[in-house]
Amino acid sequence: MINSTSALPETQSTSATARTGRRRRRPSAVLRTVIIYAVLIMGALVILGPFLLSFSTALKTPQQFATSSPLSLPAPFTFENFARLFGAEHNFVSPIAVTVQMTLVILVVQLGCSILAAYAFARLQFWGRDVIFWAYLATMMIPAVTTIVPLYGMLTSAGLRNTFWALVLPTLFGSPYAIFLLREYFRAVPDDLEAAARIDGCGTLRVLWYVVLPHSRPIIATLTVITVVTQWNNFLWPRVITTGDDWAVLTVATAALQSQYNGNWTLVMAATTIALLPLLLIYLLFQRRIVDSIAIGGFK
Repeated sequence: MINSTSALPETQSTSATARTGRRRRRPSAVLRTVIIYAVLIMGALVILGPFLLSFSTALKTPQQFATSSPLSLPAPFTFENFARLFGAEHNFVSPIAVTVQMTLVILVVQLGCSILAAYAFARLQFWGRDVIFWAYLATMMIPAVTTIVPLYGMLTSAGLRNTFWALVLPTLFGSPYAIFLLREYFRAVPDDLEAAARIDGCGTLRVLWYVVLPHSRPIIATLTVITVVTQWNNFLWPRVITTGDDWAVLTVATAALQSQYNGNWTLVMAATTIALLPLLLIYLLFQRRIVDSIAIGGFK
């Protein structure tokens, strides 16, 4: 009885000390949280700042842009620049339509070819598989700029210059980057699932369609976003292989708004805002899948 009674004050003093320690740690935890949120807010401002400046400039008249600070808000707001882009003067409907067609065709065909090639490199057994894969992957080290002249000569000799096929053919088939990512993801799919499907009578293509692809939706969504953004923003190759307004893509049409003596920055910012909106929408639709693709081995 004496020992248990004497131990009671020690227990109370220990709990009181722990509560005091927690009270002492609370200010540091709050300060750490404030610092983290401050850094995140500053990072968000740095990233979103150029987009907000672009949208603000697009809502100004050329007179406002020339006479006021670039950081000042439009006074008053005007949609004149957007109306001019879609008017008879510039007719931005055609570049948008060409860009959408080019992006969709490249996305569907390139992603389909990349999936088939990646599955072959990941699951099928054939002579020289690894050598062919690494040799193909090594082509990523070749700068794209060095291939422009030979591609231009080949397509011009074939009579495809200034056509839709000239825009899509160089990037229409499998991408080394996409094949590499898909191959690593396909290798993480459990072998038991594929074996069970083959026991049930599934062939290679049915195993790919019903077993592998459903488990690979996150990485496919990520590659979809990457491919769309890359092709949507492609400027150099469309600028080289096309002339005139018939097959001008959005980036080329935006660059054409500037002349030697006039920057037309309000029109350029309006065109940039229009080009940016579809990409933001696509990212918002696929952002959850992109986050899921990080857990590359997380199969249940």
